[in-house]
Amino acid sequence: QELMAENEVVVIEGAGSPAEINLAASDYVNLGTARASGAACLLVTDIDRGGAFAHLYGTHQLMPADVRAQLRGFVLNRFRGDAALLSPGPEQLQALTGVPTVATLPMWRGHGLPEEDGVFDDTATGTGLHIAVIAYPRLSNLDEFQPLRQLPGVRLSWAREPRDLAGADWVILPGSKSTAADLAWLRAQKLDAAISAHRGPVLGICGGLQMLGEALIDPHGVDGNAPGLGLLPLVTAFAPDKLLQTTTLQFDGLDGPWVALNGVRTAGYEIRHGRTAPHPSFEPPRVALRNGAGQAIGWQAGRVLGVYAHGLFEQPAVLQALFG
Repeated sequence: QELMAENEVVVIEGAGSPAEINLAASDYVNLGTARASGAACLLVTDIDRGGAFAHLYGTHQLMPADVRAQLRGFVLNRFRGDAALLSPGPEQLQALTGVPTVATLPMWRGHGLPEEDGVFDDTATGTGLHIAVIAYPRLSNLDEFQPLRQLPGVRLSWAREPRDLAGADWVILPGSKSTAADLAWLRAQKLDAAISAHRGPVLGICGGLQMLGEALIDPHGVDGNAPGLGLLPLVTAFAPDKLLQTTTLQFDGLDGPWVALNGVRTAGYEIRHGRTAPHPSFEPPRVALRNGAGQAIGWQAGRVLGVYAHGLFEQPAVLQALFG
């Protein structure tokens, strides 16, 4: 309601499929959102993968009747070639469903839009600052790295094994949907030793911050217990309630490779079960970032910085401080 009051147009993107019948009772990212908003809906399919008309027809038939009634059109995405060759497919599909195909979008790689929860190009090309992002299986919030892909003088790549960190200037541990499981994967890939051996700046965001600490403690069975990488003297306990908030941010107290962030005031968001504090057996790290309530949500130890704030690279003040 706040978004609709503040904007003339609101576009809501679902996640996955609206026809996962085994999940329909608890689906809030597609069916629940459509119902709550009363939005006119479009069903989009990737025609490049094949079977697009069967996908659209089958999804239409499996959708609950009330949400199906909100459908205003089908969209064929990532089409290669002459759209006229699709006929009579869209016409037959409309005859079967009553829903028109309202758009055919061409294959276009230069759109500059953020990826969904999938991976962008594996290899960094060109010259400039090379930033390697650890690509654990359950990584999240990929959209916050999109501005780095478009930044002149910056190369972005994914790292799934130690050799992928060779030549990287920075290493980023992104957010995770399951921190303990992704930390176990990271160790199985021997990336833990490679990250520890990296001499350049290391940044952990949310789940990545938690991994960089000394320990993950999970008394409520939220995520799992695990020893951390030991690069920040912190300990994280998982709470049953998830913290969800947007906030203002203030950087201060940094040195070394992160000193340029000092004094930067910006904004971001927090999405986490973790509650992190200095480990009582170690010298406390520098508090590097505080949220609008004055709470510490970022810490630095030498080349390693961990923050709970998502969306930093979407903020011009942060990009200007770090990359000029």
